[in-house]
Amino acid sequence: METWTAPAVPKLGDLPDLQLLDSATGQIKPVTETQPRLYTCGITPYDATHLGHAFTYVAADTLVRYWLAGGKTPRYAQNITDIDDPLFERAAATGVDWRALADSQIALFRGDMHALEVQAPDQWVAVSEILDELEAEVRGLEQHADTYRLTDPENPGAEDIYIDLSTDSQFAQAPVFRGLDLVTEFDEHGGDSQRPGKRHPLDPMLWKGVRGDDYRPVGGKPGAWRPGWHIECAVIARDHLGSAITVQAGGKDLLFPHHEMSESHLRELTGGQSHIDFHFHVGMVGYQGEKMSKSLGNLVKVSELTASGVDPRAIRLVLLNHHYRTDWEYTPAQLTQAEARLHSWQAATTGTPASNDSDAGAESCTGTDSGAGSLSDAGSVSSAASVPGAISVSAAASRPDAVTGTVSASETAVERAVIAALAEDLDTSRALACIDQHVAAGGRIGPRLQEVIAALLGIRLS
Repeated sequence: METWTAPAVPKLGDLPDLQLLDSATGQIKPVTETQPRLYTCGITPYDATHLGHAFTYVAADTLVRYWLAGGKTPRYAQNITDIDDPLFERAAATGVDWRALADSQIALFRGDMHALEVQAPDQWVAVSEILDELEAEVRGLEQHADTYRLTDPENPGAEDIYIDLSTDSQFAQAPVFRGLDLVTEFDEHGGDSQRPGKRHPLDPMLWKGVRGDDYRPVGGKPGAWRPGWHIECAVIARDHLGSAITVQAGGKDLLFPHHEMSESHLRELTGGQSHIDFHFHVGMVGYQGEKMSKSLGNLVKVSELTASGVDPRAIRLVLLNHHYRTDWEYTPAQLTQAEARLHSWQAATTGTPASNDSDAGAESCTGTDSGAGSLSDAGSVSSAASVPGAISVSAAASRPDAVTGTVSASETAVERAVIAALAEDLDTSRALACIDQHVAAGGRIGPRLQEVIAALLGIRLS
């Protein structure tokens, strides 16, 4: 699938190892690979791109930018779920051909990512492009994995293929799942725990049998099957990243069942040789008192904002003002504040530096929505009494909160503070606050600091 273009990320030289939270274990640890591998779950293209989508992909982009700016060479893959029931249902409800709907929404998403200057994945794979391969993979699993078939009672000629997860001893064993009602989570996210004939409530569908040819891809075989949700990501990840994945990313509503079941499928596909080092889950965005979602229709779309004249950089600043793990609610006032922030930063690129800038003194630099404490070299949060607002690792892992650092008003110190904030679990809120403080004190944003802001935050000021 054709991606989009984005300006190259400037190289800043060696950066500290990124300390990143693994949401499966609740542990913060360093990402040390020189060639990290990232898989981010992509869109189902029928309502692109709302701010909830954008928050996820800008968060993943911040991760990629930190790697690129520090000289690493990440490999990045992302899927497009353009064969799925919600897409078909929307097409039927609106009287639009499903392929035309998907194509139009993919084009919108592509344009939105370009506008937000999100780095494109190296591999952007639509499910419709690999149906034959996916079918072959499932046929192979039927030969060596514990799969079984169930007839659809409403379509006697259709058989669905399931996989028995009781044979996967690693399934749902991570600390994050302790005490969680997995069956309820499964059903709330598209599962079918009560389907008659299933061996176990959590067994996922590998492949959905024929429901007629209405949704068969152009050129597809008559009666072609189509995949269950989780197997597609497992196959794409394996094909383009291999069995060792550094970061699996997506919204936190994908934690279970989608990510856990995709990871289980990946183990099955690789003979148990796969592993994922970090599970990266992005918070939910609300609007008008509810989670922003397609089903509720309470969407604020990037394309509609930009069409009304909003600068995409201001939209990006709205998103970066929240730590990636935070749930938050969008209000138009946040956009107004982001536009004011952008204008103040732009003004500082042409302003005169404050007198005696390098001696302006140390000031606290506090993000309004920070999510990680001050990390020591060992990966734990510093408990130094001199750092107001410091929080523990357990608190950082469970709830984003305000964290205070120290920075002088000099551009060099601001650069160091921005890098330090991002190195600590991508604390974008704190990074923005450091720049704000510098500008408020009369500091200038010269060429080097502009380069840092462009590289790490994706905000070009000139």
